[in-house]
Amino acid sequence: MYGRPPEIAGRITSYIQKYMNVLVTGGAGFIGSHVTDALVEQGYNVHVMDNLSSGREENVPAGATFHRMDIRSEEVRGLFARERFDVLVHLAAQMDVRKSVADPQFDADVNVLGFLNLMQASLENGLKKVVFSSTGGAIYGEPVYAPQDENHPLQPISPYGITKLTTEKYLYFYQQQYGIEYVALRYANVYGPRQNPHGEAGVVAIFTERMLRGEEPVINGDGEQTRDYVYVGDVVRANLAAMQYAGSGAFNVGTGIETSVNQLFRIIRDYANPRVEERHGPGKPGEQRRSVLSYATSERKLGWKPEVTLEEGLRNTVEWFAERTVGV
Repeated sequence: MYGRPPEIAGRITSYIQKYMNVLVTGGAGFIGSHVTDALVEQGYNVHVMDNLSSGREENVPAGATFHRMDIRSEEVRGLFARERFDVLVHLAAQMDVRKSVADPQFDADVNVLGFLNLMQASLENGLKKVVFSSTGGAIYGEPVYAPQDENHPLQPISPYGITKLTTEKYLYFYQQQYGIEYVALRYANVYGPRQNPHGEAGVVAIFTERMLRGEEPVINGDGEQTRDYVYVGDVVRANLAAMQYAGSGAFNVGTGIETSVNQLFRIIRDYANPRVEERHGPGKPGEQRRSVLSYATSERKLGWKPEVTLEEGLRNTVEWFAERTVGV
């Protein structure tokens, strides 16, 4: 009754988005490219920063401006000064938990010092908000209770989880000291099309590609370790909701459902290659046994909840990989 008519409100939102300058770091990568696609479709003026260490330039949509640049680079300061970004959507990261265990110094160099380089570059250049891709899978550690909500004790057992928590603490500092608002999205295990299967992170992509090639992927340990698998399309919607959120805070982005690696393997096998045998190898250091996230706070405050079931998401993912896997 007292608000603007919907058509006027819609025009105002479109006007704001058209003139809002958004930088997506890691925007050529798996999650980042999906987020970039959505932001371009929503009408934002989008820039992508990526060093292409794992991302691919062809993932960047034509409507975004691409900058091949490392977040640790001295060039960052000049870019922020020229473009004066309103919002930073920060996805660039060293994202491999096992690599963080093997090389904590490199993990901190990228995930902490790289982030600080971005923030220091922003201080005199008008940045208003940060949407940060944090981790729910690694920041809480082994569950004291499940599903883990945002009030769960923060006790990461890997350097990767430690650097994500450190970044959240720095975001609070920048909000308190400089008034830069933030939303930290604590992701569960994200999967979907464009995920990189050529590394240690991303078990869905690794299992899928190897099965499609007729190979037998190795399940680490007994396979009874559980994770909360959330589809990348749902993660994109969480980022869009975070863009609109008035305030600061940390929010889980998960499904509240635990799935063992053995269960995951069998679902993917049904879609990709039923002839593949189940094979186990030794467990990996730094790998926790359980992880499952409550999304109740995100639903209440961001208006977000997961919509894609694991079976539907895995079917979409296998179909995407099948179209691109050589020899299938």
